[in-house]
Amino acid sequence: MKKLISVLICVLFASVGISGQAKIDRKAVVDRHRIVTTKTNPRSPAQVGNGEFAFSVDITGLQTFVPFNTMSQWSWHSFPLPESCKVENFKRLTMDTHGRDVPYELPNPEQPELSAWLAGNPHRFNLGRIGFKLTKPDGTPVTETDLSDTRQEVDLWTGIIYSQFKLDGIPVSVKTACHPTSDAVAVSVESPLIRKGQLSVFLDFPYPKDDQFQDCLGTYDQPGAHQSVLKKQEKDRVLIARNMDDIHYYTALRWTSPARLEQAAGDSPHHFELCPENTDRLEFSCLYSREGTNGVLVADQIFRESSAGWKSFWESGAAIDLSASKDLRWKELERRIVLSQFVMKINEAGSLPPQESGLVNNGWDGRFHFEMIWWHGVHYALWNRWNLLDKSLSVYRDYLPTSIERAKRQGYQGARWPKCTADFDREWPNLIHATLIWQQPHPIYFAELDYRLHPTRETLEKWKQVIFGTADFMTDYAFYVKDRDQYVLGPPVFIVSENTKPEETMNPAFELSYWKFGLRVANEWRKRLSLPVEENWKLVEEKLSPLPVEDGVYVTHEGIRDMWTKYAFEHPALIGTYGMLPGDGVDISVMDKTLSKVHNTWKLNDTWGWDFPMLAMCAARLSHPDKAVDYLLNYPAFDFDEHGLVGGGRAPFPYFPGNGGLLTAVAMMAGGWDGCPAINAPGFPKDGSWTVKYEGFNKSL
Repeated sequence: MKKLISVLICVLFASVGISGQAKIDRKAVVDRHRIVTTKTNPRSPAQVGNGEFAFSVDITGLQTFVPFNTMSQWSWHSFPLPESCKVENFKRLTMDTHGRDVPYELPNPEQPELSAWLAGNPHRFNLGRIGFKLTKPDGTPVTETDLSDTRQEVDLWTGIIYSQFKLDGIPVSVKTACHPTSDAVAVSVESPLIRKGQLSVFLDFPYPKDDQFQDCLGTYDQPGAHQSVLKKQEKDRVLIARNMDDIHYYTALRWTSPARLEQAAGDSPHHFELCPENTDRLEFSCLYSREGTNGVLVADQIFRESSAGWKSFWESGAAIDLSASKDLRWKELERRIVLSQFVMKINEAGSLPPQESGLVNNGWDGRFHFEMIWWHGVHYALWNRWNLLDKSLSVYRDYLPTSIERAKRQGYQGARWPKCTADFDREWPNLIHATLIWQQPHPIYFAELDYRLHPTRETLEKWKQVIFGTADFMTDYAFYVKDRDQYVLGPPVFIVSENTKPEETMNPAFELSYWKFGLRVANEWRKRLSLPVEENWKLVEEKLSPLPVEDGVYVTHEGIRDMWTKYAFEHPALIGTYGMLPGDGVDISVMDKTLSKVHNTWKLNDTWGWDFPMLAMCAARLSHPDKAVDYLLNYPAFDFDEHGLVGGGRAPFPYFPGNGGLLTAVAMMAGGWDGCPAINAPGFPKDGSWTVKYEGFNKSL
């Protein structure tokens, strides 16, 4: 009971920020980082969206010149299986695992077609393109270079994009927004070009490409592979039915200005044009859905609800104001913080865990990675926006039966979580996917965050079976070596950095610390549930091998050779044991030396995304706040473009774990962590260069 009261006091302390501070003017903080651009960045769109749905636009406010994506959490497609192939006939290959032949999801050279199909299906698909049809007075098409005075402003406080441009000196003004809870976009455009017949709106529907790895734009040269059918048509609205293999969805279009909809004939049956009549203004809204409804709201109502929804978002949860700081970098850090909240809400607040590239493009075929759910979502708990993470965490309860089956098939107790999957639990055959393990303790971490925010019996019951199944697998996976009187992890195991040989890798530092954390917390949950301690969990936790040390510093895994010359690249996960994680099994003095070694030796130009926030969190815990700030700001490999999107090294662009990592690190540096000094913003420098005003944060574990 005393521990519970202590936790609640810590949460309360973090939530009120600095004693005596005036409340943060959140609108002022957000407004000073409005996004203003003057041209299209072909790989970095402006977006409107709500976490379930996103619509990406070019400089015109639509997808006029660049066919950006329109994506939803439910837009999944699979190509037909190759002839004579059946999923249930896939033959798993075995790997020697401590003397046992264990079946893993690996590409089978005897089944190349089926292996490739499983790797590429299902994938997300582009719901459709909406753009302006712009013509010159003589009827020839307009290109982006024909436009002048282009300007686009993303109003972060309302979620509305304002786009302006001129064609032959004639102005065009466009507003674009998304409804806060439905897959609907609203557009309003004003221009004399409309009445002149030089501006109309087109809708075009593609078929998915064979290679969806980073691109779900689709192809427009296979008109016979899918169908677009006008189901209902009235004077101010239409319903278009889309049929694509076994996928069926609908597009409802509604307009409030005089206009008519025309469907192209011949070779373009998926192309539609909304043609205004005798007006200088066109307003319309478009709703994508799996159900056939044409009850889309009018555009004006969507604009109002977008404004109200985003205002509510910004006024919820935590906030931080760095404007009183003397360090000239304050504005860039604050910009990264504000834009990361915006793009994460658009792309990463849905009913499924997000993929690496959110709803911008397809990353790894649009599928999500279980090991990355931590980096995508933990910030929501620390920023006091748990509801935006909680709905996607239901995947652990939904996928528990299949994860139990996976463990049983391999001869293990409990539940083994997948690495990379989609809207249902089927692994992508791949050596890394098959042998990666650092995703396994994640649900225990999430459950602990949930319980701190909601310390109730309901929360305990909600996570109980997930935690027990996870801990049972972790316990059974660890292998007892009698001569050492220790449990070991691996081989085979692919570690966080994915740059060592899995058949030779044993006892990776990060995974050892996370295993200790997971099993320790799992038994704490048993105590909360008035159940006896699970002795097998406790035994493995206590007898798990120590984190590997060589020459006074931690190393990536036990027995690694030439680490600092051959393996000092990719993710420096050994640092995550005391930063991302609270440090189970970590010697603080050794970790301090290790951070210094990594800082001076690691190829930081060959790391990306969440690596820098991970380094920042470790530096903050080790009382090096100046380094913590530097890691978030001073490295070209961790850059934020004009829309707040982060690069991902060899990963697809954008790489949203970088945004999530930044928000997690900032929350920790401002709001603190278990055992942190009882001072304001313990992770920021105290030399007078930074003045950190904050409110609403929850402490990190």
